[in-house]
Amino acid sequence: MPFKNQVLKDPIKGDVYEFLETAQDNQGKQVSIKMTVKTKGQLVPMHLHVLQDEHFTVLSGKLTIQYEGKTQVLKAGESITLPKNKAHNHFNMDDEPVEFIQTVSPALDFDYFIENLINYTIDHQVKGGKFGLVQQLVTSKYIDSKSYVAGIPISLQNFLMNLVGPIAKLFGVKALYAEYCGMDK
Repeated sequence: MPFKNQVLKDPIKGDVYEFLETAQDNQGKQVSIKMTVKTKGQLVPMHLHVLQDEHFTVLSGKLTIQYEGKTQVLKAGESITLPKNKAHNHFNMDDEPVEFIQTVSPALDFDYFIENLINYTIDHQVKGGKFGLVQQLVTSKYIDSKSYVAGIPISLQNFLMNLVGPIAKLFGVKALYAEYCGMDK
C-alpha cells in the first residue's frame, strides 16, 4: 500500500519515486510524487488519461513535454498542467537527471499503479522497465486510472482489453498484485 514519504528506486534505471501525497492522505483528491528521472528518452508512449489531469513542476534539470503537437522543455521553477483526454508525454532528454513533482488528480488508484509498476520492476519481472502487451491490457482493463495509447483507436484498445483481460486473469495475470502494492485487482 503506498504511503506518504515512501521512496521507491528502480534498480535497473536508477530512477527514484517518492510519494509526497497518496490518495489516503486527502480522501482521493490527488497523488503527488517527487520523481528523479535519470533515464534518457521516452519511458511510455504518447498517451491520454480519461479521468485525470496531470500537473508537473520541475525542481531541477529539464523535463521535455509533448502536448498538442508541440514539444517544450520545462526548467527548474516552471510548471504545466496537462488536462484529461489530451494526448501527451513527459520525459528526460538531457544527460543530467530531471527532478520534478507530478500531481495526478483525482487520485483514483494511480498511487497503487505506480507502486505496483516499480515493485514489479524491482522484482525483475519487467524487461526494460516496461510491461509486456498482455500485462498492459490486463492493467488497462482493471485499474480505475484509465489511460490509452495515443494514435491507436480507443475502440480497438477497448476491444483488446475486453478480449484478453478476462482470459489472462484466468491464468493469474492481474492489474495490481498484492505483493507489490497491497492490493489485488
